[in-house]
Amino acid sequence: MAVANGTITEVSFLYQQIFKIDFDAGTHTKIAVAVLITLFFIFVNCVMLFALGSKSVFYETPRYILFAHMLINDSVLLSFTTIMYIFVYIQMQISKALCSFLVFISHCTFRNSPLTLAVMSLERYVAICFPLRHCNIATPRKTTIILGLIWILSSLTIAIDIILVLIVNPSSLTDNIFCTYEKLLVAKWQMDKAQGFDILYFVSVAVIIIFTYISIMITARSVTSDKESAKKALRTVLLHLIQLCLCLSSFLYATIERSLYMMSGSNSNLFVNLRYLNYITVLILPRCLSPLIYGLRDEALLPLFKYYFCYRSGKTRPCVNVH
Repeated sequence: MAVANGTITEVSFLYQQIFKIDFDAGTHTKIAVAVLITLFFIFVNCVMLFALGSKSVFYETPRYILFAHMLINDSVLLSFTTIMYIFVYIQMQISKALCSFLVFISHCTFRNSPLTLAVMSLERYVAICFPLRHCNIATPRKTTIILGLIWILSSLTIAIDIILVLIVNPSSLTDNIFCTYEKLLVAKWQMDKAQGFDILYFVSVAVIIIFTYISIMITARSVTSDKESAKKALRTVLLHLIQLCLCLSSFLYATIERSLYMMSGSNSNLFVNLRYLNYITVLILPRCLSPLIYGLRDEALLPLFKYYFCYRSGKTRPCVNVH
């Protein structure tokens, strides 16, 4: 296993990920902060989803279907990522079968986000550049089919890895391990494959978002009517590009962690602290921004979100006017 996974340096780093940690007040505080941040933003996402489900117009409109999928996807990702991080942090071993399930879900949800951003940008592109055909092209049924394709695409690489484990050594699924993605690999080419797919994903999504942004910008300058809608769509696609950059920073998590390990040397306490900071700022926080970037700037959704977030403090539920 060690030889198959790559160089001596890579293997050394892989096995140095687990350190003996003193469970003092500081350690408990770190775990509590990570869990509370995750729970708070999952709560915000759930309130946003409840607001979306309270009006039929939202789940009949493609862009809100896509937004709801992003909220669900990010909530699942935050939950599974936090569970896996806590397992590693408290040095808890679990069966490789359970680890495979956790890694599979976290892997798929992690890669769903950029693909969903690309589809959301294309939906805005069609709405602005082909407004007369938008109702026929962007339908709830087609949107649901596309979401299914997103899940298939995002699961390809990790499905290959898990199938390879089943073929090479199926009995190892009962072994107890520290749950990380690397522990499921049986050959170095699997890491190269994952990196290749990641590059392909992001290049493709970046090209799509930049193309839609330029197309909408050209349309916004040329149209004589409804310029405001075009400008809003332009700002939305720009936010998609910003969110894509945040997703890209999350893909750099492992690289940053490896660099931190090399910088800290044999000082395991320093590495653990830097690794925790890297986990919060690079992996968790970017995934907490979806409701803030999209939901809280939506004029139709924001009043409902405030209504439910404040436990229906208003006397009447706000009306919805979707443009």
